[in-house]
Amino acid sequence: MTQQDLLKLKPVLMALAVSLALTACAVGPDYVRPQMDEATMAPAVFKEGQNWKPAQPRDLVADGKWWEMFNDAQLNALVAQVDVSNQNLALAEANFRSAVALVQSSRSAYSPTLSASAGASRGRSGSAGSSTSSGTSSSSGSSGGVRNSYTFSLTAAWEADIWGKVRRDVESSQASAQASAADLAGARLSAQAQVAQNYLQLRVLDAQQQLLDDTVQAYQRSLEVAQNQYNAGMVAKSDVIQAQTQLKSAQASALDNGVTRAQIEHAIALLVGKTPASFSLPRSPLTAVAPPVPQGVPSMLLERRPDVAAAERRVASANAKIGVAKAAYFPSLTLSASGGYQSSTFADWFTLPGRVWSLGPQLAQTIFDGGARQAATDQAIASYDGTVATYKQTVLTAFQEVEDNLAALRILEQEAAVQAEALQAARQAVTLVTNQYKAGTVSYVNVITAQATALSAELNSLNILNRRMAASVLLAKALGGGWDGHSLDDLGPLEQQSAERARGLKENAALR
Repeated sequence: MTQQDLLKLKPVLMALAVSLALTACAVGPDYVRPQMDEATMAPAVFKEGQNWKPAQPRDLVADGKWWEMFNDAQLNALVAQVDVSNQNLALAEANFRSAVALVQSSRSAYSPTLSASAGASRGRSGSAGSSTSSGTSSSSGSSGGVRNSYTFSLTAAWEADIWGKVRRDVESSQASAQASAADLAGARLSAQAQVAQNYLQLRVLDAQQQLLDDTVQAYQRSLEVAQNQYNAGMVAKSDVIQAQTQLKSAQASALDNGVTRAQIEHAIALLVGKTPASFSLPRSPLTAVAPPVPQGVPSMLLERRPDVAAAERRVASANAKIGVAKAAYFPSLTLSASGGYQSSTFADWFTLPGRVWSLGPQLAQTIFDGGARQAATDQAIASYDGTVATYKQTVLTAFQEVEDNLAALRILEQEAAVQAEALQAARQAVTLVTNQYKAGTVSYVNVITAQATALSAELNSLNILNRRMAASVLLAKALGGGWDGHSLDDLGPLEQQSAERARGLKENAALR
């Protein structure tokens, strides 16, 4: 390129320098995390946590394995399978990778586009037998006015981000990817909590099954006593019939308990990504106990729960989209350059006389659009307001869930103590009434009543235990499990973990 050519390009270079200086500007509001107003302000302490005193205060397990607080090896093994085989988690992980890819797509707008083209054509222009307008003669053996054209060109174009449209778009896609990462963590936490809750309920059902089996045996002995009393002429036939009725009812309850257990077992199989036919959990006694789960500091809850983090990141994404919409009001500056070769003969294609090039800026501005840009801006602002409302509602729901389960654990602990006293009294009543019946001082109706009361007390005790276990799991989930919200600051490690997990899913599928 000659010095004269450089002088001709001086205005273009000056326009480029100005555009680069203006790229520091970005229209639209800068993001500020929404503040909870006075009506929805985060409390200093939990209402139900003021008198909550764990036996051994400690934070949730540092590596996020909160379920290990139940000290059940089988539960630990089942939860470990969730991260590999759960299909809902695989869907959330795929959505996250898609969001990360959109971030890269947005960032690509920072770079110029470069395209290449090559072509060969043969055509007719002008009257037959005349030379072409460029002064080149037609190819050998061709009719007049017919010529060949060989072209090769490289074209580069770059739109200067003067008003920060690209920057805001990248901010939006990054925030969306971070929200997707939090969704992935939320899906993982939800699946883990479902496995833990279902497993603990399964073990309570096993304990209930053992109770019902023991009750059937006890009622069988009571039937034998009634039969012996009837054979001895001491009681009426109705006592035997009542004993038989009570026995059959207990047997039916024992069978019905098996239906619930089977359904819970099938639910666990689904959560760990297996078919019910290939999955089974043998009956086992309940060894887990409701752990003293600590309460979370309210201000920390906003960072620890993945659903709260996801809602906040969507607010940031919506805020950045306002800037994208407002940037449409301003003109766009595109710098383009192209160069290549053009010739009418193949032999002279890549020669200096066939060189062609062009370079220059293009400024474009929409003059009238019928209100489309204003509508897009209004829509972006309304979407932002909606995400703010969703974020605040998610925060309120988070505090409600913590309060609910703290209250449940506190009240159920008291209820369990009272129920234990009632159970002890019911067992004593059965022993006393049974001895009285054998002595012939009371009717068999008294025995049935005492036994039914004792069985109801036993079942109520197990039901309270199941509710305490469920509340412990739900409280751990409400507090965010062991998830660390600070990991959202860097998508790199998250993307790497997602890729590693995707490879694990493929390997697991291949093994199966």
